[in-house]
Amino acid sequence: MEPVLTHSRVLTVPNVLSVIRLALIPMFVYVMLVAHIHGWAVAILMFSGASDWADGKIARLLNQSSRLGVLLDPAVDRLYMVTVPVVLALSGIVPWWFVITLLARDAALAATLPLLFSRGLSALPVTYIGKAATFALMAGFPVLLLGQWNALWSRVLGACGWAFLIWGMYAYLWAFVLYVVQMSMVVRRMPKLRHRASQPVVRKAGGHG
Repeated sequence: MEPVLTHSRVLTVPNVLSVIRLALIPMFVYVMLVAHIHGWAVAILMFSGASDWADGKIARLLNQSSRLGVLLDPAVDRLYMVTVPVVLALSGIVPWWFVITLLARDAALAATLPLLFSRGLSALPVTYIGKAATFALMAGFPVLLLGQWNALWSRVLGACGWAFLIWGMYAYLWAFVLYVVQMSMVVRRMPKLRHRASQPVVRKAGGHG
């Protein structure tokens, strides 16, 4: 029997995990802003973080990488990176300047997408510092939530959560600086397409991958 071309499949384990993570976003908003059940919010964030780490491993282990997964997984990540800090700010747990800093970085990054598309690219390689920054932020949010109880252990975890978030924010900004360097190399070295590309691709553009 011939092997299944998994790159075109939709129903794969990693994609199912991404859809579950997507469905949990409105649930997180509800338990935080309506039900005010921080324990469930922590559980949602911990599951989402663990499944985000696992889906890439599963995709490689089971050979279930797919075109949908390449688009869906980072899109869900972006939604979490917008929704979670905004909800925490609305709950009075993090200050708005922290949220605005993160959102401004993402907005500036999104503003460069037309330049990529004009050169037949859909994205640049993610840097290790960018991956570490996202991990620190997504780990820091649930730990910070665990710091909202009136107990010594909770205050310790709250301090640890802020340590993760502050380091993650600075790393997030530094990753953007590296992205700007990559972007400038693309603009200098790759001419604009004279016709519409059939499909934008992810292509390495320099030494910051």
